[in-house]
Amino acid sequence: MWNLAIDSLALVAISGLWGGMMFFAFVYAPLVFFKLDASTAGQFIREVFPVYYLAMGVTSAVAAGALALGSTHNQADIAALALVCVGFWVARQALMPVINRTRDASLSGGARAGRHFKHLHGLSVLINAVQLVAVLVVLVRFVWR
Repeated sequence: MWNLAIDSLALVAISGLWGGMMFFAFVYAPLVFFKLDASTAGQFIREVFPVYYLAMGVTSAVAAGALALGSTHNQADIAALALVCVGFWVARQALMPVINRTRDASLSGGARAGRHFKHLHGLSVLINAVQLVAVLVVLVRFVWR
């Protein structure tokens, strides 16, 4: 009974993580920029990202923990979800503040800051894409066991 409960928690957490990431990347964020003017959208997204990173970080930690405790755990999958969790923490605590500062400098007319912002934003998108693929691989492997 314990294994069924923990495995179910792992499945729900991994599925919720992947679904939340997909929804945010492909529905929520684009919709904000489509429906709001650029300045308002930028400020709104700046307030939402810390919540997104925190929610997805906690969810990935729960998923990794549940996999570690469950009956069908796989060390590679646990490690992948742990790295996904670390990625959210790094993005929230280290990358996001630098992105915000460079964006502010860019909006103040700094051409170099504008290029730096584009690179940092690209890095954050790349990190999120790698996390998304990793979570999908873990989800597919979990379901097909």
